[in-house]
Amino acid sequence: MSSEHLLTTEGLVSGYGGRTIVDGIDLELPAGRITVIVGANACGKSTLLKTLSRLITPTSGAVVLDGKLIGEVPTKQLARTLGLLPQQPIAPEGIAVADLVGRGRHPHQKLFRSWTTEDDRAVVEALEATGIADLADRSVDELSGGQRQKVWIAMALAQQTDILLLDEPTTFLDIAHQVEVLDLLTDLNRRQGTTIVIVLHDLHLAIRYADTLVAVKSGKVHAMGAPSEIVTSTLIEEVFGLRSTIITDPVSGKPMVTPLGRHHVR
Repeated sequence: MSSEHLLTTEGLVSGYGGRTIVDGIDLELPAGRITVIVGANACGKSTLLKTLSRLITPTSGAVVLDGKLIGEVPTKQLARTLGLLPQQPIAPEGIAVADLVGRGRHPHQKLFRSWTTEDDRAVVEALEATGIADLADRSVDELSGGQRQKVWIAMALAQQTDILLLDEPTTFLDIAHQVEVLDLLTDLNRRQGTTIVIVLHDLHLAIRYADTLVAVKSGKVHAMGAPSEIVTSTLIEEVFGLRSTIITDPVSGKPMVTPLGRHHVR
């Protein structure tokens, strides 16, 4: 089963304080697939994700959800369809892990509807999926950066949306836990058909986990497609200013970028 919801942009322009950061992007995010957005620092990746989620209002152009301007979708309906894990979210002081994860259920609450066993089940499943069930009663303030990041991911999972946008979800995590989180998101995609859009800095992991890779440069989409179709040494140099050689990842069979530093060129 895959998500029936389609998220697209049309000539999207957005930014902050009169400064354009996302500049004329046309994008159709494949439903039921994993899309990973990559690019150099300050290229517009996070701004694009925030605009897709309606946190930022476009200067011009549009974000369209199922054929409707996203600004016209009722807030609660949008929150039941699209979830966002932003970069470095802030938790209320003193809140317990289970309570924060439970806030992901708010879009499913209706007027005069009390907390249900379905809500309990969603929270427990999210805690178990992220491996933090033993932290349920702990204060978020007491946790390490990596543990906190897992709590936020659990909250996003508890929201149970058909589209999930994540901005650097592996921040603060060591390599083993980065792979664990990306495997978890892949399981969610393959099992439930959730459309997942991730901003990642780690190019190797981005290529390995992406069905579709979007390379952003200077606020524009420089290339988009299956990693095996678009990842070349030329693309890496154009987008990241990095000389590299491309080999085949022995695990995934996808392209693997090997940087050529000044001291490693023969």
